[in-house]
Amino acid sequence: AMSQGGNLAMWDKLTGRTQFIKPQHPEGKELRYHWNAALALHPFQDCGLYYGSQYVHKSLDCGQSWEIISPDLTTNDTLKQDQSNSGGLTLDVTGAENHTTILCITPDAEDENVIWVGTDDGNIQLTRNGGASWEKLNNNIPGLPANAWIPQIILSEHQGGEAFVVVNNYRMNDWSAYLFHTEDYGKSWNRMVDDSDVEGFVCSVVQDPENENLLFLGTDVGLYFSLDKGENWMKWEKGLPSVQIRDMKIQDKFDDLVLGTFGRSFYVLDDIKPLRKLAEEGKAILDSTLVVFEPGTVYQTSSRSYDGTRFIAQGDFVGDNKSRGAMFTVWVKPGKEEKRNSGKTETGKNRKEKKPDKKPKDTKDKKSGKEGKGKEKSDKKGKQITILAINTEGDTIRTFKRNIKEGMNRINWRPDSKGVNYPARSEPKEKREPGGMPMVPGEYKMIFEYKGNKDSTVLKVASDPRLDPAQFDPVARYKAMDDFNNVITGVTQAYNNLKEAKKSMNIYKDIIAVQEDSIKEEYGKLNKEISGQIDSLMNLYMLPESGKTEYRDNSKTLTSQLRNGRRFLSAATGAPNENAKIAVANATGKAEKVLVGINEFFSDQWPAYLDKIRALPLDIFKEYETIKIE
Repeated sequence: AMSQGGNLAMWDKLTGRTQFIKPQHPEGKELRYHWNAALALHPFQDCGLYYGSQYVHKSLDCGQSWEIISPDLTTNDTLKQDQSNSGGLTLDVTGAENHTTILCITPDAEDENVIWVGTDDGNIQLTRNGGASWEKLNNNIPGLPANAWIPQIILSEHQGGEAFVVVNNYRMNDWSAYLFHTEDYGKSWNRMVDDSDVEGFVCSVVQDPENENLLFLGTDVGLYFSLDKGENWMKWEKGLPSVQIRDMKIQDKFDDLVLGTFGRSFYVLDDIKPLRKLAEEGKAILDSTLVVFEPGTVYQTSSRSYDGTRFIAQGDFVGDNKSRGAMFTVWVKPGKEEKRNSGKTETGKNRKEKKPDKKPKDTKDKKSGKEGKGKEKSDKKGKQITILAINTEGDTIRTFKRNIKEGMNRINWRPDSKGVNYPARSEPKEKREPGGMPMVPGEYKMIFEYKGNKDSTVLKVASDPRLDPAQFDPVARYKAMDDFNNVITGVTQAYNNLKEAKKSMNIYKDIIAVQEDSIKEEYGKLNKEISGQIDSLMNLYMLPESGKTEYRDNSKTLTSQLRNGRRFLSAATGAPNENAKIAVANATGKAEKVLVGINEFFSDQWPAYLDKIRALPLDIFKEYETIKIE
């Protein structure tokens, strides 16, 4: 951990113990540290560190001792080192005023003898022999502004000697964009980014470790990316404000781009594989009507509440959590009307781009004068895509739909296979396949269907890698839940039969209501008696509806016990334990008793009721006299 003035400490995450390890000059010379002094890990030594003052300090024992492996790599301009004698009544000695210091140290992960250094007064230095000698590269770089900041040097993972150097000079009222690139250890350079490519000065850059053509650029006004190694740049507009991007890193394991902003916290661009695919195959892939990009592996994990205040109301800032489960990136080719104004922001080297109109668009309805919500809001349901999950045996284990729009879409889905419906008093507004059953880890073919077009990809489902796989048996867990589903399916069908019977009784009730009084009285009592029996059976599933707010104990109802048994099975690590077996047995026993009562009703009382209704000489239609005008 580092703080201003070059203060450096080694901190134990487990115990909180802190040890001060700031380098000291062996001859007592003054060391100049930047407010954010350069710190880098040694790529070949677990306890190796590099730290920057005006020198490069090296430690191989976690800061217990240090070796200076460079001369002063800055301009050492003494006119810029007099801050302790400036400031008037209050001296400028906070550490923020330190100048002619090292800003960044970048050791080569492939060659431990190669180290790149950038300073806050414009020097770019390189050693290829572990610090025995250093080469200043400034004179090799055409267009490099003198005395500018060199806050970041990023080395390519694709070839040795390739580097991207970020330069900004806004402190000298030069707000231009500078990114320089070399492929031969700084012998020759080209300016990869200028003001015709992006807006704002450059703060950071990162190259995709898998595809060298995919670059991300952080500027003062947001994020840009290139699919062709800097020939063209496009601004990222979706979900990210036009804020300064100070630093970026790609998490190789999850293919995520992590952004550190100035004053707007962290952002994570989940799953850059679609951009990687575009960089590999070109944007011609977007000529297809429907394209599904390869998703990442989805892990079956649990979540816990974070440390600290749990219910914060509006007291604290809380960032968005990543959506759990799988995330699919789906391209739907826009129609002609969408192409007419696609919002494309690609820039090229040799052409000037028209600045976007910054005036807000008039969204008022000309007739009413009220603000409109746009056409997309008028269709609540929108267009939908059908998605099927197919296992290795070729069985379709899940079918579901998601809303989709033209252009690039992100679809989140917590993987599950087809489940069962529980007893419910009301009918669903939209019939859809129930989920809820876990997916056994493995590979699944995912088929996407939209307006007659199909595409597919493979989704890999894996167990939580943090857990011991020997303690889990997902196949046994699935079987136990599937067996219990048979119980749920049976009692749900019985409940639905009761609902249908009651619906038909309501029809008979309306017919009887128009009969003569003697029939109405006799059969009205019969209807009430049979309806009461049905209500009694339905109340075994769930408590009757109440018109007032009150606490009622529903723990003895069948639905409650079914969900209790399911809860034990869902949380199991494999086959049910003894406690789960008891919960399942109690629910199954309750279900069997309820079914006995329902089956007896439909075998005895219900047929007798139907026989009486069918034997009734119903007079449904009224006769009407001829009407004449006298």
